[in-house]
Amino acid sequence: MMADSGAARPNLRDPIQFLAFGFGSGLSPRAPGTAGTLLALALYWLAPPLSPTVHALLLLPLTLFGVWLCGAASRALGVHDHGGIVWDEFVGLWITVWAIPKTAGFLCAAFLLFRLFDIVKPWPIGWLDANTRGGFGIMIDDIVAGMMANALLLLCLYTDVLAVLR
Repeated sequence: MMADSGAARPNLRDPIQFLAFGFGSGLSPRAPGTAGTLLALALYWLAPPLSPTVHALLLLPLTLFGVWLCGAASRALGVHDHGGIVWDEFVGLWITVWAIPKTAGFLCAAFLLFRLFDIVKPWPIGWLDANTRGGFGIMIDDIVAGMMANALLLLCLYTDVLAVLR
């Protein structure tokens, strides 16, 4: 199921919509999901280094908050999965970068892989996108895309396939 942009106009004065629209990054006229992912990547780059355990512990509340946030924004707009809602891309990218080196090479690979999985939607991502609704439905395809991208990056990291990115 493709995201529905609809005619709904977001209200960035509403804190729920402001966060769901990625601080306004989701209002990009072209590729709002990519714009949101780029902002999420920049925020991650600027954040202090975290251990994989602390990173994982932060992902859980950010994900649960995202289910509520995306559902609330979607209901306020009257549109399921408005194309400008990008909190799901934030969390998906932050899942992708879990336990990988915080280097420019790995972060570029993480960005590209996450966007690839999020756009192409291989099974089960496409099935989840088409068969789930509400805030959970908005979030789950990006969660799984992030998990798949992360698993591929970790596999490459531990088999030294991406040694050049270190």
